[in-house]
Amino acid sequence: MMRLAGFAVVLTACACARAGDFVTYEEFGAVGDGKTDDQAAIVKAHAAANERGVPVRAGDGRVYYIGAGEASAVVKTDVDFGTAKFIIDDSKVSVKKRNSPIFSIAPSQTPHAVKGVQALKRGQTNIGVKLDCPSLVVVQNRNKKQYIRFGANQNNGSPQQEVILVDSDGTVDPRAPIVWDFDTVTGMTAYPLDAKPLVIRGGHFTTIANQAESKYTYYARNFAIRRSNVRIEGLRHEVTGELDHGAPYSGFLAISQCANVTVTGCVFTAHKTYVTIGSAGVPVSMGSYDLTVNSAVNISFVNCRQTTDILNSKYWGLLGSNYCKNLLYDDCVFSRFDAHMGVANATIRNSKLGYMGINAIGFGTLLVENTTVYNGNFVNLRSDYGSTWEGDFIIRNCTFIPAGGRKATGNLIGGSYSGKHDFGYVCHMPKRILVDGLRIDDSNHPDKYQGPTIFAVFNKANTSPAYVEQFPYQITQEVVLKNVTTASGRPLNLSANPYMFRNVKIVRPKE
Repeated sequence: MMRLAGFAVVLTACACARAGDFVTYEEFGAVGDGKTDDQAAIVKAHAAANERGVPVRAGDGRVYYIGAGEASAVVKTDVDFGTAKFIIDDSKVSVKKRNSPIFSIAPSQTPHAVKGVQALKRGQTNIGVKLDCPSLVVVQNRNKKQYIRFGANQNNGSPQQEVILVDSDGTVDPRAPIVWDFDTVTGMTAYPLDAKPLVIRGGHFTTIANQAESKYTYYARNFAIRRSNVRIEGLRHEVTGELDHGAPYSGFLAISQCANVTVTGCVFTAHKTYVTIGSAGVPVSMGSYDLTVNSAVNISFVNCRQTTDILNSKYWGLLGSNYCKNLLYDDCVFSRFDAHMGVANATIRNSKLGYMGINAIGFGTLLVENTTVYNGNFVNLRSDYGSTWEGDFIIRNCTFIPAGGRKATGNLIGGSYSGKHDFGYVCHMPKRILVDGLRIDDSNHPDKYQGPTIFAVFNKANTSPAYVEQFPYQITQEVVLKNVTTASGRPLNLSANPYMFRNVKIVRPKE
């Protein structure tokens, strides 16, 4: 059904062009033999298609080689890559030339500053000024620092930031509400929403990995999606040529500053995990995300897979995100879901999450249903950002296999919080956790195992009234447990640190 819907969109988008009117790479000199560098021809073809307002079609069976050039193909019309293959050779791309995307999916209108807004309040329904058209709006307060990271990759935080959808009359979309108080607005940028759908279909892309040092010099030889209302169908990305070192990538699909993007029927590849020195001067694991989402709203991954084993810890997790709202996994098999600097509302359903599991920091509702998680924690609240979620968790009809079946205890909710670090905000545990249907496969448990727990230890020092948190943690108020079973037959316990969670109300309705 979804593929048929996508096909209908393609027909509509192309209706303005004459029958058979499209651009090919070969018209502009592409050879497609897998050896000749076709990058310049690809760039010219898309420029011509944008000027004429017609789609681009790759040649079925062709192999387009893309070398170390810096030019990006700006995409503003539909693309059908078909069965064509693309070789993106990063083995000789220097660090200085690493930031040029191969394809830049660009909006039809340029972003612009929004003037006249001095402050915003959480839950505010109108920003108080009108816009030229419906837009995604990024708000900043550079006078306030948040997400002050703790640990081996510690930092001094980032300016307060949020992304919202705003109609032309200034109304904020209630499905993506304002979640922070902005005492001062130092900057506000509107990114106009394209109303017309743009569809990118097919293509088999292979990245020959870079051979740079294992440092945080991210490579962006990718699809940079900056346009709203985009659908990616049937794309496949693989990685080859990885050595025992290399610089990380910032996502083969890098989605940012846009809304309403659906990625469906696609296949991606996890990169090798490397080791580097973090900002605290100690070794840390480092890797690449094949998917990144930043400052974006309503982003969906549907019926997607990865080529690498989701339980193989030699490979990094597949997705990382920051400053997003309304992220969706539906029928996906990925090694990881990860919200770094906050997501407001996320849904994971009909999916399998591998050894890196679900990592979440954010607001609103995290809904996980009909999903299997292979990790020591069903949900891990990232400790480097305060193990915070201000809202509720809903878990329905799921399976939890602690550590992928290796000998391990299991925690429904993992994380840690010392109360001694200022993250730039008050840290919360989910206010209410509803579990309705959860099978915990803890059959391969360690010796002296007492059963899985609802909460991890979180703070091994917080075991009596003598411990005082400098920055108090807002603990969960209520946990509702329905239809929870364990393969071991052992009960689901509160925590190995019961004192910290002594005031949590545990409700077990009669089944």
